[in-house]
Amino acid sequence: MATAKGVALFSGGLDSILAFKVLQDQGIDVQGVTFETPFFNAARARATAERIGLPLTVLDITEEHLRMLRSPRYGYGKNLNPCIDCHTLMIRIAGRLMEERGADFVSTGEVLGQRPMSQGKQSLQVVAKNAGFPERLLRPLSAHLLPETAPEREGKVDRSRLLDISGRGRKRQMEMARSYGITSYPPPAGGCLLTDPLFTRRLRDLFAHHPGHGIRDIELLKAGRHFRLTAAVKAVVGRNAADNEAVERLAAPADALIRVREFPGPTVLVPGGGDEQTRLVAARLAARYSDAPRDRTVAVTCLLDGAQSSWMVLALPPAESALLLI
Repeated sequence: MATAKGVALFSGGLDSILAFKVLQDQGIDVQGVTFETPFFNAARARATAERIGLPLTVLDITEEHLRMLRSPRYGYGKNLNPCIDCHTLMIRIAGRLMEERGADFVSTGEVLGQRPMSQGKQSLQVVAKNAGFPERLLRPLSAHLLPETAPEREGKVDRSRLLDISGRGRKRQMEMARSYGITSYPPPAGGCLLTDPLFTRRLRDLFAHHPGHGIRDIELLKAGRHFRLTAAVKAVVGRNAADNEAVERLAAPADALIRVREFPGPTVLVPGGGDEQTRLVAARLAARYSDAPRDRTVAVTCLLDGAQSSWMVLALPPAESALLLI
């Protein structure tokens, strides 16, 4: 019989490592796949896959993910995390890779009941059905607690060698890791900015005020402090040298870049430039977060479309800046 083939969703976390190991023990040819968007990257998956010898395909799914994110069928979690719809999308894309590769199934490291909202039995069944591969989606760590799949019935996967792990505890997974000689693995959860309250507050603001935003605008959400100056204009104020570098790197010619002239302080970016009044407010924010004295006017420069102008401004009072903070 030909060697069975599987496509494994791989995050680089312990559960996805163990799911791969369980299939590898059966001699199954496993190809890993992981995903990138502005909200999460593949760094952990790349490093772990290399360490355990898993061939890994990395796909940028930004456009499809953003379409899903704006209107997820099953809504959001605590913040802007559409976990059920996100898992569905990833499995659907992995299913395409399965078909292209002529593989027999898609597998994940999901554990029944580990995450109450997205990994309950009903949620797992919904994801399998909506992804379009209900009979070809295998969860090796919890397989004995879930309906038998086509590759098991066909003898491509030995169901007796799959597992029945459930719940949020990780004792069994840690025991398995020791048995496989796995001594280093990342902590569970984390890594997705859509679960971060501050980032998602900024993202909601972006969706509400700038429906025509680009990827650059999402990347800007990761840097500095953000202030809503008008319904159409915001300002991004660097908090440190790394933020200032990020803001300057992401700036476009039509943006305004504002700095205090004689004192250390932030780079302030006004996407799209704004009008002179909003640029003046942004300049006062630059003074507010600089080392300049608060009781007198200071010189600031503004670079816009290759032309530089200068103003003398008074730092915006903390109470006023707080009202503008996103």
